[in-house]
Parts: sequence; structure tokens; C-alpha cells
Amino acid sequence: MSKTTLGVIFGNRDFFPDKLVTEARGDVAKVLKAAGVNAVMLGEKDTKLGGVETYSDAKKCAELFRASRDRIDGVWVCLPNFGDEKGVADVLRLSQLDVPVLVQAYPDDLDKLNVERRRDGFCGKISVCNNLIQAGTPFTITTRHVVRPGDESFRKDLAEFVGVCRVVKGLRKARLGAIGARPGAFNTVRYSEKILQASGISVSTVDWSELLGQAERMAEGDKAAKAKLDEIRAYMPSDKVPADRLARMAKLGVVVDKWVGDNELDATAIQCWTSIQANYGINVCTLMSMMSQKLLPSACEVDVTGVLSMYALQLASGVPSALVDWNNNYGDEDDKCVLFHCGNWPACYLPGGEISTAPILGTSVGEANTYGALAGRTPAGPVTFARLTTDDAAGCIRGYVAEGMLTDDKLDTFGSRAVAKVAGLQKLMTMICNGGFEHHTAISQSHCAGILAEAFEKYMGWDIYRHG
Repeated sequence: MSKTTLGVIFGNRDFFPDKLVTEARGDVAKVLKAAGVNAVMLGEKDTKLGGVETYSDAKKCAELFRASRDRIDGVWVCLPNFGDEKGVADVLRLSQLDVPVLVQAYPDDLDKLNVERRRDGFCGKISVCNNLIQAGTPFTITTRHVVRPGDESFRKDLAEFVGVCRVVKGLRKARLGAIGARPGAFNTVRYSEKILQASGISVSTVDWSELLGQAERMAEGDKAAKAKLDEIRAYMPSDKVPADRLARMAKLGVVVDKWVGDNELDATAIQCWTSIQANYGINVCTLMSMMSQKLLPSACEVDVTGVLSMYALQLASGVPSALVDWNNNYGDEDDKCVLFHCGNWPACYLPGGEISTAPILGTSVGEANTYGALAGRTPAGPVTFARLTTDDAAGCIRGYVAEGMLTDDKLDTFGSRAVAKVAGLQKLMTMICNGGFEHHTAISQSHCAGILAEAFEKYMGWDIYRHG
């Protein structure tokens, strides 16, 4: 992922000590460097010490931000003292960046409430937030009302804010691909391209026949296909897969990769029931898994909003995501369930896994036509669930996020599988059913629900349920 760049505003009020601004500039530079974040900020000679306290200062800062519009992913409002609430609001209004905003204020020291060191950032932050609300500018606040940039609490806040910036930037220009038609039996994955487009999310489509035709016409011994075959064999054990099926996977992989690259796509949703098996004789799961592992998430059953959910999780966490079925109860344990797919999860979810078949699908198309499904068990660890959907009746995007743990409880079955524990799972299932959500959910081997909720609700304007 590319480095995040933040615009930084140093609020200042002239009857507070100016040296506090100079000290803050040093603190901010140190923290951003440690976090691997670039900065755009006024120089110390552009305004008084590089702070913003007048309308003239605000115009200079806004001009600087506009000149770096393509680079700035978010704005950090730093208040070394009370700050100038109008100045901060003016910068954000004049710059017209429309990016996430983090408001942070310094605390006072009890033994330094004298004229020389008094800050009043505790009060100034309230005033800045009040002005941003009046201006209709959404913003994020720190966990502690006042906090120094070097504190561990703020470092965590900054890391989460950078995640919010990644999610918002990525979603507002997301390019998704839909390969093939939605399977007839899966009304649950219907969606509205127009509603997605209103949030900046575009969908490119292609019929399977175009890609399958290209794969069928590919010459034997094609160099690109041979390289792809080597990549597949190195990706996961494939000893049980006939050579001709591996060769078919490789050829199709070359064609799909080219289409994704030519269209500069961020993620894909692919038809897998049952055209690919009946007409080409493989499961496309391995190819989807490989793309997801490379941070190009891919979902089955042409679940476009499902892969959008995967992409959002990836942006928030920086690690691959997967699409799963909320599939089975786990005995009588109300807070546990079985996650399953036949399956296309990234390799990092399936240590010790292998390329196999899809037995359930095989009952209708012949198991020999389902080579390419991955089999394995996801180990214990953190998990975040996310699901976005287009609500056509309301003309909006809705969703939910939740966190839990994957467990190492016994699970005797096939496919890609895991056991999840979520506090209040029955309440979550009730919400999913009453809310008309899909049977698919996206997961990440991380905890990032807070990042997603902040990005989805505050900056994307979507209606989100945060479980727990």
C-alpha cells in the first residue's frame, strides 16, 4: 500500500505562548515519521511559526492544501493551545479537500498553568469541533479529549485514523469487476450499480464466454500459461489435481489477470455456480484465492457488494480478506458458528491447505469438474466481519461490522472452514435476518471494526450497525 499523506493544521491564538506551536511542530514531525506518514504543512516562515490564527493564515494553508490535493488523504488539526476555531474551519472550507479530519489538542500540566505555559486546549478543542459541526465538516476525535502526540493512546488513534483515510480514499474511487452473470438461484446477491456509483464505486462487467473463449484458444506451451501454472503449483499443494485441470486453471488465470489489469480493477466478483464447471471443467476458487492473497480481493457468486466489503476490510487492516457463508450452528453454543466456503479463501487463511474439489457442487456437475476448490482450516485468532449492501428501496448503502475470535474448536468437515465466536451472536443473526442482509459476510484476520464504522458512517454517509 502507498504511504498516507496528512495535511497538518497548527491552530494558534495570539495571546497564548507562541513557542507551544514550535514545540508541537517537532512533536508532530517525530510521530509522523515513526508512523511512516508523509505531511503537508505550512513552513515556519509562511505564517507566524507556521500556525493558523488569522483569515490570511487560513487562506495560505488552504492554498497549500489545494496544491497537494492529489496527495493529501486526511487532515490532522493539532491544537498546541486553544487555537483559532474560525481559522481551522476556514482552512477546511477553502481547501475543499473532502477528506477525513482528526482533531487533537494538547493537555495542560497542572504545575504549568501560568501565562508562560498555559494552553487551554481542553476548551479550544470543543470550540473547534463546534465550528466544524456548524460548517457541516465531519471529523474524528481522539480517544482522550486531550493528549500529547507522543502518547501511546494517540499513536493508536493515529494508526486507526490512517486506516480510516485508506478506506475512504479507496472506496471513493473503487473499481470493481463482475465476471459472468449472477447465478439464477442467488437472488441474495443482487445489487444496484447506480447506488454504488453515487458513492464513487464503479463496476465493469464481462461475460464468461469472452474469457473462456480466449482461454480455449490459447496455444499449448504458451509462456504466460506456463508461468501461471508454476505459480499455481507453488501457491498450494496440488498433487490430487489432474494435470489437464491445472493447465486449464493456468490458461484461465492468464486471461482473468489480463482483464483485471486492462481495466485497472481493485477487486472482482466471479460467477462460479455452475457455468464454469459445466463449460470449462474446473472451479475458479484457486485463481480467486491467489488474487485475494495479492490484495486484489475476489468473491464468488458475482457478489459485488460482498467483494466491496472484502476490499474495505483490506483497506482498513492492510491484510487479505475472505468471503464466507454464515453456514452452521456450532452445537448448542449460542455465541459460536461455522464459517464455510467450498472455497476461495486466501492461502494465509488456510495453512496446510490444498487444492481439492467441491463435493457439494460435485453432486450436480460431477466432482471431476470441480477441481480448483481449496480445502483447509483457518487457525484461531482475531476476526472482523463486514457486510455492505445496496438498499434499492431506500436508495442507499447499508451495512454492519462486528468483531470476534476464530477458535480451534473441533470441526470435522471439508472445504474452507473455520469456527467463530462472537459475543451476542444471536442478536447479530437477528439483525442480519430482519435487515435483509446476505448470507455472505466478509472477514479479516484482524480487529478493525472501529476503523470501518468511522469511515462508513462519518465519511461515506452510510447507515451502519456496529455489533457490540
